[in-house]
Amino acid sequence: MTPDTPTIRIATFNVSMEANNYRAQGIVPSATTLLTLLNDPEQPQIRNIAEIIQRVAPDILLLNEFDFSTGADPSAAQRFINHFLAVSQQGQTPQHYDYIYTAPVNTGEPSPFDLDRDGEATGTGGDAYGYGIYPGQYGMVLLSKYPIDFESVRTFQMFLWQDMPYAQQPVYPGTTDSWYDEAAWQGMRLSSKSHWDIPVNVEGKWLHVLAMHPTPPNFDGTEDRNGRRNHDEIRLMADYLSSDTSGYIYDDKGNRGGLSLDSRFVLVGDFNAADAGDKYRPGVIEQLLKHPAVNGDVVPESDGGKAHCNDSYCARYTAEWGARADYVLPSRFNIVVKQSGVFWPVQSDPLYRLVENREASSDHRLVWVDVILN
Repeated sequence: MTPDTPTIRIATFNVSMEANNYRAQGIVPSATTLLTLLNDPEQPQIRNIAEIIQRVAPDILLLNEFDFSTGADPSAAQRFINHFLAVSQQGQTPQHYDYIYTAPVNTGEPSPFDLDRDGEATGTGGDAYGYGIYPGQYGMVLLSKYPIDFESVRTFQMFLWQDMPYAQQPVYPGTTDSWYDEAAWQGMRLSSKSHWDIPVNVEGKWLHVLAMHPTPPNFDGTEDRNGRRNHDEIRLMADYLSSDTSGYIYDDKGNRGGLSLDSRFVLVGDFNAADAGDKYRPGVIEQLLKHPAVNGDVVPESDGGKAHCNDSYCARYTAEWGARADYVLPSRFNIVVKQSGVFWPVQSDPLYRLVENREASSDHRLVWVDVILN
């Protein structure tokens, strides 16, 4: 570390900018809804999202629940930058991100199977590879002020759940039969959205941004198919961090293996996995928090979360529905953590207007960590 080594701020934010969130405006959700809304710089929810980002000013930022659309020019992410982030919101400093990464996700992507076992293979909703009513819903995008090595990005959208050793295959309640029939299990993708490994060049030092958004472990039945999938989506990234466990993993180009042991990385995203409270599921998020390569000691907190309930762990909440769901977890290798936080003002703060309800911005909070790369 030298005196001029920069401190960089890495953040994740589930922004709820998926089309279904705008039904209150009388909008019929579709894959192009967000593209249209992003052409209107007066959209209040999107302006508030942009203001939060401008106030925190991350250098690297993962957005969850940001719909993915193909063939749009400019893209949804570029429209968000042009019309919102690069324009001062309430006097804040505009934020410019020269590097954008996004890619297809499994949400809303039609499958030929009856995955929810309601007797119909509709290809959408519960029968999509990841729950969604149109392809690209609940997508992801990475914004960076530092160069991305696009040629070296690895994605794991197509990785099959059955190819994970000892996968937590869902079982039909009251039997030993698989919830999924044989054809569905053979073709079922593990990632409900996608898993990404995005190398970013921070002034000559490489940082692997490991991004994901596992399915919520609910909205199912006693077969617990979403809970089991959430566990294994998190396990995929945990296994990716060690040569001893990553041999079975293959990316969408067919390349096998995981991350080298001497790689700096940061895990980011809405993991839908609480570490305490009534939504905590034992043995799930520990796969990352207790991983020897992960600095699980970093626990961003906020005064707004602390005021949310009477327990001490509420300070770490990142969602208004009462859980730590969103994470920024750096590697122990060659990364020094300086400080961290969650953007969640208390009710008496004038900025509470930005988070007072999910219509104001999102039901999640922006989580950030400041680091120095050694």
